[in-house]
Amino acid sequence: MSLKLALLLALLAAAAGIGFGYILRIIISLGQKGSMELDLKQMELRAREEAQSLLDKAESDARELLEKSQTDIREREERIKKTEDRLVKKEEFLDNRQVDIDKEAEYIKEKASEIRIIREKVEETLETRAFELARVAGMSPDEAREELLKTVEHDAEEDLLIRMQKLEREADVRLEDRAREILTTAIQRLASSVTGEMMSTSVPLPSDEIKGKIIGKEGRNIKAFERATGVEVIVDDTPGAITISSFDPVRRAVARLALETLIADGRIQPAKIEEFVEKAKIETNKIIREKGEAAAYECGVYNLDPKLLAILGRLHFRTSYGQNVLEHSVEMTHLAGMIAEELGANVSVAKAGALLHDIGKALDHEVQGTHVEIGRRILQKFNVSEDVVKAMQAHHGEYPYETLESIIVQTADAISGGRPGARRDTVEHYLKRLEDLESIALAFPGVEKSYALQAGREIRVFVEPGKISDLEAKKMARDIAIRIEQELKYPGEIKVNVIRESRAIEFAR
Repeated sequence: MSLKLALLLALLAAAAGIGFGYILRIIISLGQKGSMELDLKQMELRAREEAQSLLDKAESDARELLEKSQTDIREREERIKKTEDRLVKKEEFLDNRQVDIDKEAEYIKEKASEIRIIREKVEETLETRAFELARVAGMSPDEAREELLKTVEHDAEEDLLIRMQKLEREADVRLEDRAREILTTAIQRLASSVTGEMMSTSVPLPSDEIKGKIIGKEGRNIKAFERATGVEVIVDDTPGAITISSFDPVRRAVARLALETLIADGRIQPAKIEEFVEKAKIETNKIIREKGEAAAYECGVYNLDPKLLAILGRLHFRTSYGQNVLEHSVEMTHLAGMIAEELGANVSVAKAGALLHDIGKALDHEVQGTHVEIGRRILQKFNVSEDVVKAMQAHHGEYPYETLESIIVQTADAISGGRPGARRDTVEHYLKRLEDLESIALAFPGVEKSYALQAGREIRVFVEPGKISDLEAKKMARDIAIRIEQELKYPGEIKVNVIRESRAIEFAR
């Protein structure tokens, strides 16, 4: 019995626990449900608050945008109103102006009508007067006019002739005085010294012992030097110097540079002589280019082709009647510039024409034709302005004076060449004879080069050994002598020396 009672009590207790747990679960569930509803209500409240905030912000932005739009509209309306006011005022002004113009036009029409009426009355009066005069004089108006002109012309003819002659004499005197004033001023403003070119150049020596090295064994060094340079080397008793003689200044310059370099080097022998002569030629070409550039810069003549400046620089070693051609051209350029300024001519054209007027002399030994024609071809080749070509080509009268600048260049040439001591005619003739002497020898086939030496009393002709034999060399010497006798006039006799030298060159590797 007690066991059953215990079981029953246990079952009752279990049932009571289960019921209590169920009731507790229901209570907990109801509590959780109330919490979720509270959260939902809070979320809903927050959403409503955010929505209200957004609506407030949107309303505020809309109000601001509306106010701004209204402000812009008001400003635009004000601008439009101002523009309309200006247009209205302009229209009123134009209307008033048109009224004034109409009044002025009407006034002009009235005045034109009055002038036309007055002119008609004047013409009628003149016709009546002419008719009356013709009736009284017994002549027509045309006859009366012709008779009056003849009378006036006859009475004034003598006075007019006298006045014209007086004006011509006064004009001639004034022009003559003005021309003399311009030329005198130009000559006085340019007062440069005049020096003649020499036929020889002296080379100083550190000691007289070096003369033996220059001559070499059996004279081989001096012969090799004369062959390479085309000059005559004079070794005499003059202490501390030897003399280089040649009519060609370029050869003298090359020889002087080469000899000074050889003396400084100390190794004077045929191989070194040829090497240093070639270097001297390169250095001389550099000097020629620098002289041309310096002359153009000094004269203010710019934008010339560098090759043209190199040709111009060759005139530094060219003489005309003993006058250095480049110095003569520079002097002419200054004179031409001064005269052009006085006469109101183109100064740049006159100066360029004067500087380049003798450029043909730089190549007249190499190109056929007069130096004027050669110069024209050179300038045209380098696209020099046609005005400059016209200015330079007429300085010897070979071409007409087409421009004022051409007359100025010719005048400057005459002033520069006509100055006392500027030129020596005998020197020019002497140099021309030496050039002709060399040209005769160079005209023979197989001649490599020729040099006139001993003041024209000897000519050395070097022939190509592969083309000329020994027998032909002897015959050539005779032919050259005969041609010299036929074509040249000279005092005394000229020695023709034809040299044929064979060389064999190999290299050991």
